[in-house]
Amino acid sequence: MRRLLGLLPQAEPRGADRVVPPTGFTARLTLLTAAAMAFLAVFALALSLASGRLADRWAEALARSATIRISAPAEQMAAQTRAVLDILAVTPGVASARALDEAEMRNLLSPWFGPDLPVDTLPLPQLVEVVETAGGLDAEGLRLRLAAEAPGALFDDHTRWRRPLVAAAERLRLLGILSLVLIGGATAAMITLAAQAALAANGQVIRVLRLVGARDVFIARAFVRRFTLRGFSGAVLGTVLGVAAVAALPDTDAAGGFLTGLGFQGWGWLWPLAIPPLAAGVAFGATRAAALRMLKGIR
Repeated sequence: MRRLLGLLPQAEPRGADRVVPPTGFTARLTLLTAAAMAFLAVFALALSLASGRLADRWAEALARSATIRISAPAEQMAAQTRAVLDILAVTPGVASARALDEAEMRNLLSPWFGPDLPVDTLPLPQLVEVVETAGGLDAEGLRLRLAAEAPGALFDDHTRWRRPLVAAAERLRLLGILSLVLIGGATAAMITLAAQAALAANGQVIRVLRLVGARDVFIARAFVRRFTLRGFSGAVLGTVLGVAAVAALPDTDAAGGFLTGLGFQGWGWLWPLAIPPLAAGVAFGATRAAALRMLKGIR
């Protein structure tokens, strides 16, 4: 019998992970932790990708649009509006320009003042919408021409609005990436604790294995394989649930634009597939480090 047990180290590939108990709180803790962290990772990944799309969309939409606000007495408003449109017609870099009518002005102000705003009785400025070409226009030169020929016109290229919005979206993307890093760290910490608990609970088994000739590498491999499989299985479950939850979110139209397109689009749906292998890698590294460290203290 002792001779057969002495062959244990040579049978590593087939029965190494049998050293670790297949059930118990460490198994449930590892599975639950991996599933919960993978579920959160899906949402953090969706937030990061959606924030990137939002930043690109805001930058593109605002970079090529501008507004000219004309403030003048009622008897001069029409003349200054025509002068502004004539200037824009010959300005390089302007793709199109048009003056907003009363209906469009009412739609712009209705979120703040309601739909029944009497636009025709209020001294509102005239707005001119400007769409730039891909090459853009000379903003300073246009401002000088407007000051000379239409003193009541003020050119606004939306820079003060665009930069904070794009910066906010970029920060959201960084927060999503940081969340993924923190989730990975928390997963590693929890799996390390579970592996240490399993090693401590099986101290007597480890001593017997050493008596029959098992090396620390073999014992560590047993725990690493079992906990890596548990981490991978839990991550698969959490990823499936997370993707299903993201897919169940209402779209932008149904949510009134509030969610700003949170979720995955196109090839982005393939990104969650990377979560289970990454979780398995985290479990492998954390368990191996914990096992080798704990085995040195068990004599």
